[in-house]
Amino acid sequence: MRLPYVDPADPNKFSNTDAAAVVDRVRQRRHPRPLQPLDLTLLHSPAFADGWNSFIGAVRTKLTLPDDIREIAICRVAIRNGAWYEWHHHAPLAKAGGVSDEGMEILARDDLPPPFPAVQTSDTDGLTEKQLVVAHYADAMTSDVKVSDELFGRLNKLFNDQEVVEITGTVAAYNCVSRFLVALNVGERNGPKPHTL
Repeated sequence: MRLPYVDPADPNKFSNTDAAAVVDRVRQRRHPRPLQPLDLTLLHSPAFADGWNSFIGAVRTKLTLPDDIREIAICRVAIRNGAWYEWHHHAPLAKAGGVSDEGMEILARDDLPPPFPAVQTSDTDGLTEKQLVVAHYADAMTSDVKVSDELFGRLNKLFNDQEVVEITGTVAAYNCVSRFLVALNVGERNGPKPHTL
């Protein structure tokens, strides 16, 4: 970690009621878990932590996306950006959301299978067509920023307009998260790709 983690019980840091209320809101979102290293870094700036908590909280809990789709988008951002703290938190959620063991192995790879196989099956190498297209979309947004018309067209055929906005917003939001995590080495898990994910 490049900055010390904040002590949320520090009376000097959170003596005013506004800052203390931010800590309470972050605790409420994390409940029943304790505050995480990410929270303890963000709380260096209570106003920033408050906006982050509201925005990322909505992405995590208030959108209409199925769990597997949301977590695949997040996991691919983590892989592309080397945000292993993010991967270790979200890979179990992807698995719990319905991604197969084979699908998790594919998501952990640097390169994905082609997004448009010649023969469509209900399951492409462990990922459904929807899951694979979302993984490629997250890769394109993260690594290239621009998304090809072909890839966007496939995404747009598989998902409705609201879902397209939510997938795009989730990828964008977690690019913000991963860049913050990696730049400040939050959780001390970032850097070269681990041998096992």
